[in-house]
Amino acid sequence: MEFAMLKPKHAAGFSLIEVLVALLVTAVGVMGTVATHLNTIKFNKTSEVRSHATMLAYEITDRMRANRNAALSGNYDISIGADAPTGTANTIAQADLQNWFTALTARLSLGDGAIASNGNVFTITVQWDENRISSSRQADANGDHLQSFVFVTEL
Repeated sequence: MEFAMLKPKHAAGFSLIEVLVALLVTAVGVMGTVATHLNTIKFNKTSEVRSHATMLAYEITDRMRANRNAALSGNYDISIGADAPTGTANTIAQADLQNWFTALTARLSLGDGAIASNGNVFTITVQWDENRISSSRQADANGDHLQSFVFVTEL
């Protein structure tokens, strides 16, 4: 029996399934790149806010060191949620606290601060809300995403 010469079939092009799979793989890759870019932006903003908080804690510490006697007398002590001194500042400590609270509210979302002294050891707390930056974090009972930077120093 003689074998008939079969002509090899040539590929006529890609099938629709191959095109859809390639499109899916490309779409997943693009979405991954976009997600990475968005996370980078979020982490950079978080880093910026934390840098501001650190800088503000060091700033008030430097002001207290410049006015050491008033700091040791407790003139800088203030708690979270307390109002900053208002009106015309009668003392350097009041002016320093006014300027500090102005900077806290200008640079940090819901920025607040506290200073507590124990002899010549001072605990400076800077607090802010990261709700707009990192809404995926666990909220507290009030629905806030509060973060704190605590700095302990000795004058």
